Amino acid sequence: MAGADLDPRAPAPADAALRGLCPRCGARTLFDGLVRFAPRCRECGLEFEGFNVGDGPAAFLILIIGTIITVLAVWLELAVSPPVWVHVLLWVPLTIIGVMASLRFAKGILISLEYRNAAREGRIVPPESDR
Repeated sequence: MAGADLDPRAPAPADAALRGLCPRCGARTLFDGLVRFAPRCRECGLEFEGFNVGDGPAAFLILIIGTIITVLAVWLELAVSPPVWVHVLLWVPLTIIGVMASLRFAKGILISLEYRNAAREGRIVPPESDR
């Protein structure tokens, strides 16, 4: 499926993620909710349940956005020294909004890259002599 075997209708991974497109046919069928994948594409039948994106997108986003928020919070503290409640009121909602807003894109790009690179769960394939 990788490389030359890709369907010419297959969208670029970033395009599929941004617009919720099926990584195989480009139909707008990837998501069945805000961040929940549909069970399968209604156009080409590609089963999205066979892909395993797991918690990877959320974990990376929490680390990336958490770093950005932490740097901004330290900067604000050193520059203005606001009360603690200002930090809580500012950074907790911004962190949640940042992660939730990015999660759909991160999950979409990961499933699209899994499809494009024919990635599957790790399996040990015995050498030819053992079959």
